[in-house]
Amino acid sequence: MNRTDRLYALVEELRAVAPRPRSARWLAQRFEVSVRTVERDISALQQSGTPVYAETGRTGGYCLDRTHTLPPVNLTPEEAVTMALALRGMAGTPFRHPAASALRKVLAAMRPEDVAAARELAARIQLAGDVPPAALPRLTGGALPLGCVLRIGYADRHGTETRREIEPLGYVGVREQWYLIAWCRLRRSVRIFRPDRITSVTPTRETVPPRSLSEAGVDIPHRLRPLTLT
Repeated sequence: MNRTDRLYALVEELRAVAPRPRSARWLAQRFEVSVRTVERDISALQQSGTPVYAETGRTGGYCLDRTHTLPPVNLTPEEAVTMALALRGMAGTPFRHPAASALRKVLAAMRPEDVAAARELAARIQLAGDVPPAALPRLTGGALPLGCVLRIGYADRHGTETRREIEPLGYVGVREQWYLIAWCRLRRSVRIFRPDRITSVTPTRETVPPRSLSEAGVDIPHRLRPLTLT
């Protein structure tokens, strides 16, 4: 378990037993790390604004104030990623740290399987620069991370529309524009689509083996970085 996942898991463990405490030794055994690592993790959570406090005494330990935390949130992975994209727009503002803290709290309140799906989706979104384009792409109802075949209507620059079946691979945000990278069955090659030219989207039940953007071999003349949820 990496540190980010462990921080989320620590919060969920403390939330589950709140207001009862968990000792640092118990948490260290639970997550198979040292007591010192747990203490560092708790300090990081406190610095991020998570309401964790210590109770002294023989039966003491760390507690989470449930009145200041979110209950389980039924956000979809797509909604969580959209929030992450929106908050990335605050990277150059004085509110970048509160924005990051807010996202961590939302993720900590989501179901672990939804967080895992959101991370998978985020890895398929590549950005050129620190701030994503202002207009967020439509995430097609969960089709992108699942490798679902989509039937789309697509208009070229002259307005001529074609009907296609595509296998989405990911999104790329460059300057003021988003692009959908997908295998186009009509053209039998990887193609770059502008979401604003997609006139209709119909998800199918056909699934395809997941492929990454790097495997697609698309030549984009920009230095790209994947979206992260931290």
